[in-house]
Amino acid sequence: MRIGPYTLDNNLMLAPMAGVTDRPFRQLCKRMGAGLVVSEMLSSNPLVWNTEKSKHRMDHSGEIGIRSVQIAGAEPELMANAARLNVENGAQIIDINMGCPAKKVNKKLAGSALLQYPEQVEAIICAVVAAVDVPVTLKIRTGWDTDNRNGVQIAKIAQDNGIQSLAVHGRTRACMYKGEAEYETIRLIKQAVSIPVVANGDITSPEKALDVLNKTGADGVMIGRGAQGNPWIFREIQHFLKTGENLPPPSLSEQHQVLSEHVNNVHGFYSGITGVRIARKHVGWYLAEHDTDRQFRKQFNAIEEADEQLNALGRYFQSLQARNTHDVSPAA
Repeated sequence: MRIGPYTLDNNLMLAPMAGVTDRPFRQLCKRMGAGLVVSEMLSSNPLVWNTEKSKHRMDHSGEIGIRSVQIAGAEPELMANAARLNVENGAQIIDINMGCPAKKVNKKLAGSALLQYPEQVEAIICAVVAAVDVPVTLKIRTGWDTDNRNGVQIAKIAQDNGIQSLAVHGRTRACMYKGEAEYETIRLIKQAVSIPVVANGDITSPEKALDVLNKTGADGVMIGRGAQGNPWIFREIQHFLKTGENLPPPSLSEQHQVLSEHVNNVHGFYSGITGVRIARKHVGWYLAEHDTDRQFRKQFNAIEEADEQLNALGRYFQSLQARNTHDVSPAA
């Protein structure tokens, strides 16, 4: 799959998720087989660019792979300026957010709220495409609500004005993240345009990825919540699409190694208590299958020292290994 001059390693992408797809997580998913990883959404409002949150979101130092940065806003001129700034900071692809359903974004007529205003969509796309010399991509939903699925119209506007790849979440803004994603609109969009179309929504397994590709005819899939606590999903899907076979799940020792490395990288990326707090949600996602009564999570969330978080994870996985050994030992 190609986006402008860039040939991706494969057609599997990590979806941009605010508060999740920071540099440590992007780099982990890239290593686990994602063909493209997209940064957290960055506001086009220059008043917030000097905040610690925005500075971290613009930090791509040492990052491997193609650097795709998502921007969000409602004003064409501000979006163009944000695109320029991020290209100066190392962005190789600029992605425009017209898919976020969050109220705090939509009340500013940004994100998926823009789908109600095709003329504004076109104005923003034109301004951003004209502002930078790198490929510009777009992420949308199927429409504003189930009575107004105008994804095909938006896709045609995007293609006609220079967008080079389109990711579509199979829900409307009104659907938020409820119910099941629908893929028929994505199929219609794929048929209506010639640029690459990437399907997004509820892709949580290799089998689902293949099913979505078959249903939509999309060029690739984008994985969001399915990757939270499960960066292995990219290599699992890649293997399944190539061979038709499932990889074995990661061993407990690999889970411990990857989680500890991820937490350590979070600590290194953010300073002090911020890194400790951000690590908590990732640990909760990783251990959801093991920590079913959430007792460890409660204990872990009370820890306020980085080293102690890593020590606690070590003890927890030792207990899991001991329990696993006991469960599989032969009967006397």
